[in-house]
Amino acid sequence: MSAPLRPRPAAQLGPAAPRDRAVIGAPAAATSRLLTVGVVGAGRVGAVLGAALAAAGHRVAAVAGGSGASRARLALLLPDVPRRPAVAVAHAAVDLLLIAVPDDALAGVVADLAARGALRPGQVVAHTSGAHGLSVLEPAVAVGARPLALHPAMTFTGTPDDLARLAGISYGVTAPAELRPLAARLVADLGGVPEWVGEADRPLYHAALAHGANHLVTLVNEAADRLRDAGVAQPEKVLAPLLRAALENALRLGDDALTGPVSRGDAGTVQRHLTRLAETAPESVPAYLALARRTADRAIAAGRLRPVDAQSLLGVLADSGREVAA
Repeated sequence: MSAPLRPRPAAQLGPAAPRDRAVIGAPAAATSRLLTVGVVGAGRVGAVLGAALAAAGHRVAAVAGGSGASRARLALLLPDVPRRPAVAVAHAAVDLLLIAVPDDALAGVVADLAARGALRPGQVVAHTSGAHGLSVLEPAVAVGARPLALHPAMTFTGTPDDLARLAGISYGVTAPAELRPLAARLVADLGGVPEWVGEADRPLYHAALAHGANHLVTLVNEAADRLRDAGVAQPEKVLAPLLRAALENALRLGDDALTGPVSRGDAGTVQRHLTRLAETAPESVPAYLALARRTADRAIAAGRLRPVDAQSLLGVLADSGREVAA
């Protein structure tokens, strides 16, 4: 297990500025001062980002998280930070309130904090949701708080090991113009790189990440299960070098990294795949078909598969699709 990051010396972040409300969100040197932060939501993301901000020298004044899992994370990552109700955390977050709760709970949490008078003018209220932008923070803006969407493009375990993985990752940031300097500074303090995402583009941004990362986990586990069905005792040993190479090649070469029967138009091979899958794991057939069709489309568009060579393959996929639908 990686050791928690040590706080950086304050000198690396610049001298502390006086704690007047006007400096929050200001451009230039005011963004270099250390902040007093509160974290609402001690899930995998909130606890880790809170620990990373503390390691950067910021003061995490309080954190909200009531489950047993949350308490265990806080004991590992923020052992000296008091655990308080969300309203008390918002009051303690003099400069920055970081809300790290599930996407569907976010609007309710923000509205409740605003309605209970826990937010104040000048305070920066940030959330870590990839799916939401600034509109979900409108109740906070209505009472004078400043909105910020700050989503780390990373998967988290909620352990100290995550701190080492933060170096160099991207953050999908949506911010009003006056808060961009502060947002860039916070991302830099976390060791990351900002990617500025427009408000209207947040759902597409998040869909891309979920499609690439979350569905990848499902795909890998599906492949491992089918190898077990084929009698392979340790499928992870078979998959690990293959999948690592495929991922690296895809990131480096794009569609030129594509190999396999679909890219060659091997209709007979794909038909045999589908026949055996239907016998052994029929629940895997729709996903295989959908991905094979999309792979064929991309292979044709990239010039990897000639349309004339794709005809038989596309016929097999269409026929199998009709069988599944029936």
